[in-house]
Amino acid sequence: MSSSATLKDVAQASGVSLMTVSRVLRGAPKVSAETRARVQTEAKRLNYQPDPHFARLMQVVRGKKQTRVRAVIAVIREHVPQDGLLSASYQYVPIEPIRSRAHGHGYAVEEFYLGKDGLTPKRLQKILHARGIEGVIVSPQSMELPCSKLDYSPFAAVTFGNAMQQPALHMCAGNMTLGIHTAAEQLTARSYKRIGVAVTKWIVNRSQFGYSGGLFHWQLGVPESDRVPLLLFPNNDISRGFEVFAKWMRDHEPDALITFDTHVPGWLKRLGLRVPKDIGFVVHDWTPNMKEFAGIYQRRDHLAAAAVDLIVTQLSQHEHGVPEVPRQIMIPPQWVDGPSLRKLKAR
Repeated sequence: MSSSATLKDVAQASGVSLMTVSRVLRGAPKVSAETRARVQTEAKRLNYQPDPHFARLMQVVRGKKQTRVRAVIAVIREHVPQDGLLSASYQYVPIEPIRSRAHGHGYAVEEFYLGKDGLTPKRLQKILHARGIEGVIVSPQSMELPCSKLDYSPFAAVTFGNAMQQPALHMCAGNMTLGIHTAAEQLTARSYKRIGVAVTKWIVNRSQFGYSGGLFHWQLGVPESDRVPLLLFPNNDISRGFEVFAKWMRDHEPDALITFDTHVPGWLKRLGLRVPKDIGFVVHDWTPNMKEFAGIYQRRDHLAAAAVDLIVTQLSQHEHGVPEVPRQIMIPPQWVDGPSLRKLKAR
């Protein structure tokens, strides 16, 4: 049912000022529970519907009047070299697309590296508080996860991927179940039959088991004799995995691989295999500088935009702390063809 009720109508019915009604309806703090309940009851009874265009205009006006204590979004990284997750084998959301999206919302971006130059979670907490920073984007990059030791109650926060499961923040991630399934479809269309996936356990966990789930689901539809078991490298340092990889290759003889762009191409040469003549090769985490390979492009520019948008939404709604129900945004990856596969035959 439509309604022509105004803020003034709700204020009169509630016996409070227009400003109080506005504060209640936009979730602002410092309103008593009794007053908040009365205003919400009258707004519902009158079927008050806010004008979204006017609300957006007022948000801009209020923003210009406030001191810009929240004009910076912090990007929290981790510097734990001993975990083997800082090498070129691993890709993370770069700062440039985060900064670009944040600037569009009127925010600057600063990076902080836990574990670097003695930066502890406790010290970082004090720095963020002193600078009035309320929005944080967390990019876990270690097994130790020092980012999990921060107190998130003062912050609007979002994390990339599922590496940090506790505390459970809002999350943006690539949909790698879809990514693996799409890659398997593309490989099958090129007559590959024995598709192998070789990654690390940390990669699988970060994807919410998207790699293993996508592979196992795909294998349900292929003959059991063509199912190649998932290879999880025993160490995050991929350079130490040749012996395990070579044994897996000998035991299962995949004719196509979905794996890292680092180390593995060289290992295939050591095994006497030529790409793409003898074996197809797909990079599990393709980036635009990998023109010599086909791959799964996880589109981290869209992950960056989604994370920033989540932060800005939380700040505009005065939402802070660990959410009761974390929102999870999944970005669909894009298939990228390349010379590391045999050509798709025209139908």
